[in-house]
Order: sequence, then C-alpha cells, then structure tokens
Amino acid sequence: MLRNSSALYRCLRAVLAALLACAAASALAGTQAQGAAALRDRFAATQPLLADSPFGGPLVLESTEAPRLLQGDVYALVEHPFAAVSASLGNPERWCDVMILHLNTKHCRRGLEKGVPQIELRVGKKHDQPIAAASLVAFAFRPVSVTPDYLAVELQAPQGPFDTHDYRILLEAIPAEGGRSFIHMGYSFGYGAISRMAMQVYLGTIARDKVGFTTTARTQPGEPPAYIGGIRGLVERNTMRYYLAIDAYLGAASAPPAQQLEKRLRAWFDATERYARQLREISRDEYMAMKRRETQRQQQEQ
Repeated sequence: MLRNSSALYRCLRAVLAALLACAAASALAGTQAQGAAALRDRFAATQPLLADSPFGGPLVLESTEAPRLLQGDVYALVEHPFAAVSASLGNPERWCDVMILHLNTKHCRRGLEKGVPQIELRVGKKHDQPIAAASLVAFAFRPVSVTPDYLAVELQAPQGPFDTHDYRILLEAIPAEGGRSFIHMGYSFGYGAISRMAMQVYLGTIARDKVGFTTTARTQPGEPPAYIGGIRGLVERNTMRYYLAIDAYLGAASAPPAQQLEKRLRAWFDATERYARQLREISRDEYMAMKRRETQRQQQEQ
C-alpha cells in the first residue's frame, strides 16, 4: 500500500510540474488583446494603483479562477523604450531567450509549421531534467498588431500535457512618457477533471503553505499580510515569474551580446528574491548552474 501511495504521489507531482510550468491562455475564454485605445484607457485608469503598488514598483497583478480556466494578468510600467520592447518581443526569434529564464522551462526550440513560427517548450521540474522527460507544449506565434504605437502578440497552443488545453500567452505594449512602456502580459489555460484533482492534491499537501500575492484580509500593524493560496495563488506565482522573465530579458538587451545571458539570469533570480515568500524554490547557485546547462544545450541545437 505504501509503495502504491508513493507511486501515486510521484505521478501527481509530475502532473503538477507540467501544469505549473505552462504559461498560456485559453483561446476560447482567456486573456484577450485589448487594442491600443483600450490599453491606453487601462493605463490611465490604473495610474493610482501603479503609484501605490505593493510590489515596490509600478505593477498590478490580477488573477481569475473560472470553471475549467485559470488566468493571470500583469499590468506594468517598465523602464524600457517602446521601440526596444516592440523590436524584441514582436520577434518570435527572441522568445526562447525569454522563456528559458523560468524555473520550469527545460528547453525551448524555434521552428516553422506551415509557414507559421513555432515556439516549442519542454516544461518540467525545478531541477535538472532530461528533455525527453519534460512535457511538450508547442505554441504558434501570431503578431496581432505591430504599429509605431502598439504591439500585440499571441502564442497559442491547442493542446498541453494531460488534459490541459487552449494555451495562450499574450503580450501588449504601448509607449509611455519618459521613454518608458506600459505592458500587459497575460496567460491562461483550460483544464479538465484530472488536472484539477491533481492541483487540489498538490495544493493540499506539499504546496499547502504556498501563497500568491493578493491579500485576503486586513491585518494588525506589525503582523505579516494574509495572502491568497490555492489555485489562484498558483496562477499568481507563475504570472509573476513570466513577467519577471520578460523584464529581465528587456533589461539585458543593451549589454554586449556575450554578457546578456548572465545578466538575464542574475536579473531574473534577483527579482524573484524580492518576493521570496511566494517565489523562492532553489538557491542562486543551483538556479544559475542549471540554466547555464540548459541554455548551452539549447544553443547547441541552433
């Protein structure tokens, strides 16, 4: 009986490793491109929240749990010119350099399928893992709008591991004053009964102490904040990890090419450490060594 329980536990962990690692959004009901005018309106309406953000910078994080759908969205004012944001993130060739920064991304490969750019992710554990043992999620890259004052791109994958489906990553951006940009990064994915059960078991056992970023109740002065847990906490942690990967990539773009990888890796890890209560999983040395190996393996294929 103990052996069977251990096998089930390992299976559930494998399911959750794939689910936690997937950045995506439902093509049916998930995050959608708002358009330039709507994003400008959102920027104006969000100004008070950006100015009073608990994240130590102008950033707002939202999450939604709906039947069979999980979604997360980040709105942020970033210190990167719009032209640089558009040139980098509007190019499918750059996205593997972004996605590999995430702890659970084991490998990323670019390709073409019937003339459409593809970004094939292998997602899995938070530690070293052979590519063949990680789950495949193949995204089609689609530029929704690329203009001098608005960028919107989507990455879509109809199928994921286990019974997950309809993945989408969305990135929108507009210029802001002072050479900055206002960006919206969203992801969501659809899921079925098996993956929901696995998430519930995971969140009730080894992840029972994990939290997200949304506060759930007022606390007395001097007391730590009470954060949301459960499935929404899971979505918020991954939303933040992917936003930080985008910001780390953009921040290193001006460095000499030979220095960009190390700068991106350091920036991503340092940023996650600002939110250690939610995001800390492994040490800096473990992360840096693992990602150097993974990126070297990735570069050898190109």
